[in-house]
Amino acid sequence: MIKITLPDGSVREFAQGVTPMDVAKSISEGLARNVISASFNGTAIETTTELTTDGTLILYTWNDADGKKAFWHSTSHVMAQALEEMYPGIKLTIGPAIDNGFYYDVDFGDKKITDGDFKAIEDRVLEIAREKHEFKMRSATKAEALELYKGNEYKTELIQNLEDGTITFCDHSTFTDLCRGGHIPNTGIIKAMKILSVAGAYWRGDEKNKQLTRVYGISFPKQKDLTDYLELLEEAKRRDHRKLGKELDLFHFSQKVGQGLPLWLPKGAALRDRLEQFLKKAQKKAGYEQVVTPHIGQKELYVTSGHYAKYGADSFQPIHTPAEGEEFLLKPMNCPHHCEIYNARPWSYKDLPKRYAEFGTVYRYEQSGELHGLTRVRGFTQDDAHIFCTPDQLDTEFKNVIDLVLYVFGSLGFENFTAQVSVRDLSNPDKYIGSVENWEKAENAIISAAKDKGLNYVIEAGEAAFYGPKLDFMVKDALGRSWQLGTIQVDYNLPERFDLSYKGSDNELHRPVMIHRAPFGSMERFIAILLEHTGGNFPLWLMPEQAIILSLSEKYENYAKKVSELLEIHEIRALIDNRNETIGKKIREAETKKFPFMLIVGEEEEKNGTISVRRHGDAGKSNETMTTEQFAALVNDEIAKTLKQF
Repeated sequence: MIKITLPDGSVREFAQGVTPMDVAKSISEGLARNVISASFNGTAIETTTELTTDGTLILYTWNDADGKKAFWHSTSHVMAQALEEMYPGIKLTIGPAIDNGFYYDVDFGDKKITDGDFKAIEDRVLEIAREKHEFKMRSATKAEALELYKGNEYKTELIQNLEDGTITFCDHSTFTDLCRGGHIPNTGIIKAMKILSVAGAYWRGDEKNKQLTRVYGISFPKQKDLTDYLELLEEAKRRDHRKLGKELDLFHFSQKVGQGLPLWLPKGAALRDRLEQFLKKAQKKAGYEQVVTPHIGQKELYVTSGHYAKYGADSFQPIHTPAEGEEFLLKPMNCPHHCEIYNARPWSYKDLPKRYAEFGTVYRYEQSGELHGLTRVRGFTQDDAHIFCTPDQLDTEFKNVIDLVLYVFGSLGFENFTAQVSVRDLSNPDKYIGSVENWEKAENAIISAAKDKGLNYVIEAGEAAFYGPKLDFMVKDALGRSWQLGTIQVDYNLPERFDLSYKGSDNELHRPVMIHRAPFGSMERFIAILLEHTGGNFPLWLMPEQAIILSLSEKYENYAKKVSELLEIHEIRALIDNRNETIGKKIREAETKKFPFMLIVGEEEEKNGTISVRRHGDAGKSNETMTTEQFAALVNDEIAKTLKQF
């Protein structure tokens, strides 16, 4: 008999050779009908895999992330089979599941795949699926594997890096693929499938290697799920921050300036400034002091911090000065500079905590293929702050930062989020710097604070920064997509590397603890996500212009100016559209530009000292007539409801 531990902690005994599906049936027939994959002791397995030792078993359905992963990985096998049948002579490489669907990298040789081919491939995939072929794993020797793929240099390269006894294949129908495992029971579960796009991809991500064709797809157990997903994709296209940024005149990219280096237009710069002032006001209340550091630093600074070892090879190359052997780097992080600010003078425990904040621009050389609008750039501004405190102050300071992050989210409409405690990967200690003791203290401090603040959190191994664990906030946007926004990190390592100290009550020198925090993360990425979350309809307090005044004709230009001046007194941002155009065209253009309010002025309004108020998106509804003062009160009341108090 073997003992199987289930996720709820219960332990059940079964005969050797029991399968995950057998275990599911022993729990309930309903569960058995829905189970599509499993993991045993952390390794993905099939529902038909025989279990022969004690261990922990997790059963997955389509509703689990790992269930979807198995579903999509299995579909990539079926798509690969269809591609081999339809394009004889192609060379398959790898086909993993990704966050939404899967891809397969293929060397098509002199053949080409276009959008016009997608439907035929999809139809063949579904034909194979309906035949309900089982996915079966089998072991193979290295010699057998090399023989099977003797004409495929990509698979051969993968096999050469494997050891005998670790090589497995997955068979279904007439198709075989090199695979570690983790599949659904049979192809019949796949009811809907769509090829989303094709793109170029270098073998193993190396630009020196041959460029392959990456075929992206997605699949579902119901046709309705695919229909809903495609509708979601269309909405995502409408909300694409690159599209909205252009429509709203927020930012621009220039090839002459360089890839991944955004230019902020006046409206975008004003938007950034409002976000900065919003956070600076809250930071001032929380006791932060503003600092400014240069965009470059001597190479030795980043060698000391450890950033050069981690980012140096993949970042911008050193800047050489006329002085012999002198090298500077574009700064990849602000924290080393802040450590040196702390080191500018001696401190007592009575002086701590010290909280230094900076909107500091940093630079990372991202590969051109990884750049994406504002979400992946080469120069970005972090809303960075570093707190230097005593160990006794750590818990309070960390919780105060959590409060600040929650204030930011609440004021910007991010209400659906979870917290992720990102800790070390214990199996890969070389990824990290610092002592095990310091890591344990830092990880325990974060978990304790998350518990005390009542956060809905999960612990993710291997997601820590190289110098310390962190608390990341994973936010779901209006389309249900998850983004990492806001991070808080506990660091015992940089204070050691920079020899930071303070004099304690015992008159001895002690090492401070350092907290890194950035509620926005980077201004660029945050604005991109906020654009897509709101569809460009920012919270009223943040909008570049909160209203546009539309005059019915040029005769009412003076009255429009008077209304504008009155709104300015109430600190309401408004533009005037006094063009010789029809009011219908002005309204349509104002809707496109996302103005929250359209204030229409004509003969009646001028005579009565009023404005006709139309809200964005209120087509078909009657306009409201009110005075400028009443409108100002309306705007300020709505802002007060959304802009939280800190």
